[in-house]
Amino acid sequence: MTLPIPSPSFHPSTTPDPPHLTSLLTLLALEPNIEGGYFSETDRAPDTVPNPFPFSTSSSTTGLAPQRPGFNPLVRNSSTTIYYLLTPTSPQGGFHRNKGRTVHTLHHGRGRYVLIHANEPGDEKRIESFVVGTDIEKGEKLQWIVEGGKFKASYLLPDEEGGTESQGGLLISETVVPGFEYCDHDFLPEEGLQELVG
Repeated sequence: MTLPIPSPSFHPSTTPDPPHLTSLLTLLALEPNIEGGYFSETDRAPDTVPNPFPFSTSSSTTGLAPQRPGFNPLVRNSSTTIYYLLTPTSPQGGFHRNKGRTVHTLHHGRGRYVLIHANEPGDEKRIESFVVGTDIEKGEKLQWIVEGGKFKASYLLPDEEGGTESQGGLLISETVVPGFEYCDHDFLPEEGLQELVG
């Protein structure tokens, strides 16, 4: 099956990120994300809800990141929010999925998202791709929602269509409902990708 998705425009840069991006990492307390890019949790709602997912305390991701102190598998925080940043030296977020619903909000930059609707019926799964950015007249999105159970990947695009580089990276916020836990997250291995899309 040929995917109607352009190739990523960026491969990781061999030169360090510009000083303003290095400063942004510090100012927003961003750390490397196991998916690629950088993140920082900015909010974890104090109220909790019963765990709505089939009971599990581990996933393919659990061994890659420590479980949060105080984690109780019977409940989830009602929501969590993070900053997420792609830069020229870390320009891609690998395919992964969350059990919870994720609301994404653009702060600046441009990127492409690719979704695989793995939780829909049928052998060959639907693929969706769109650009996030500020040119809404061209269909770029300022906000987008990914329901639980769908795999998503993202990659950095040039600041302008037809351009060759991104100066500011792609900075977004993600709010997960109910709140994020590593045991509710998993990666899509290469053999799984072939199985889903042929």
